[in-house]
This record gives sequence, C-alpha cells and structure tokens, in this order.
Amino acid sequence: GLHRQVLFTTVGWFVGYYLTKRTEYIHAKMDRELFGYVQQHPEDFKVAGKKRIGELLEDFYPVR
Repeated sequence: GLHRQVLFTTVGWFVGYYLTKRTEYIHAKMDRELFGYVQQHPEDFKVAGKKRIGELLEDFYPVR
C-alpha cells in the first residue's frame, strides 16, 4: 500500500544521501592526496606551452 511506498522512498532517500556523501568524501580525500603528491614532485608535472585550438584538432575532411 501507500505506507510501503512512503517507507521505501524514505529509505531510498537516506541510502542515496549516505552514498552521495561517502562518494564526495572519497573523491575529496583522493584529490587531497594527489594534490599533495603534485606539490611534492613538481619535476614530474611540468607546465606545457600553450597550443592553439587548430593544433589540438585533427584536419576536417567532409565525407560525401
């Protein structure tokens, strides 16, 4: 009945909320660790020169 739908909706909302918060926590933790690694090893992550958009894209050949 209706009470089951309300119960399952409530349970689903809480489970989804928990999983979302846990996912955000795991990603924030991983970002913090990777950012710390990049700061400690700048020689491995050199800044590349700027490229124009034409250098990044392949040539366009229309197919008919």
